[in-house]
Amino acid sequence: MDTASRHWPLFAAALAVLLLIGGLAAGCASQPQSSGAGADFTERKMRVVATTNLIGDLVRQIAGKHVDLATLMGPGIDPHLYKASEGDVQRMAQADLILYNGLHLEGKMTEVFAEMQRRDVRTSAVADAAVPDSLLIPSAEYASNYDPHVWFDVDLWTKVTRHVADVLARTDTARADLYRANARDYVQRLDSLDRYVTAQAQRVPEPQRVLVTSHDAFSYLGRAYAIEVRGLQGISTSSEAGAQDVQALASFVAERRIPALFVETSVSPRGIEAVQQAVKAKGFSVRVGGTLYGDALGDRGTPEGTYEGAVRHNINTIVRGLLKEPT
Repeated sequence: MDTASRHWPLFAAALAVLLLIGGLAAGCASQPQSSGAGADFTERKMRVVATTNLIGDLVRQIAGKHVDLATLMGPGIDPHLYKASEGDVQRMAQADLILYNGLHLEGKMTEVFAEMQRRDVRTSAVADAAVPDSLLIPSAEYASNYDPHVWFDVDLWTKVTRHVADVLARTDTARADLYRANARDYVQRLDSLDRYVTAQAQRVPEPQRVLVTSHDAFSYLGRAYAIEVRGLQGISTSSEAGAQDVQALASFVAERRIPALFVETSVSPRGIEAVQQAVKAKGFSVRVGGTLYGDALGDRGTPEGTYEGAVRHNINTIVRGLLKEPT
């Protein structure tokens, strides 16, 4: 039995209690059905739950103050390992719309999403729905699965933006034009961001354009902007890297004379620090070039608390680290 299955009885029990006390029943009359038409939100705001703060930021860009948004995972939270709390289950049960990444990013919440769908709470796996399979990167670890980290390719995030706007518009039809107009404006900003990342990446000579990070989350960045990417762990952080993984990556870094390694805000730095020490033992010195935003954005109210700010921070940090520029 997998981890999600072992924990599901706790989630089911919490949900059953909520149903008995009327947490979901009280909202059923105003909640849109999974496949039905949009509801009337003139008396109150649409209740939207986003799993990651990446998706939460996207909802803010499109819907702003017109929705009541709850984001389950804040800065520094690893969605691969996240388990829904009783409070999370309650918020989702009372939501009009649940938006999650999909592609197994929130792997330990799969049963919760399935239960919400059975309860006719509208849900959307936004990356799974928006990005065609032909543009997804297959997982080297899990057969028939794909890498879920699509946001590292800004062009793919524009597809997610359009999809989220469409879901919001179909759920809250009275504001459909507003959501779609805001999405068009945001896509223009993302187009500019995409050009910026491309230009910055090209500042680094191709032999040096190698990104070594805590886990293999940056493949879409590498494909979109011609950066070679190596991660210590696989696309999921649920399995830890072993001594052989550390030594293999250290040999690669030492042989290629990679100038910098990078840690992530949502992953422990211990693995990369072990690689750094292993490289030193091989007679080459490599520094930690900075911290990247991987599976989560930064704090609200900071530039890195938005998708645009985090992407700019990441590419600037990578380029400075690889070119040995001062911070």
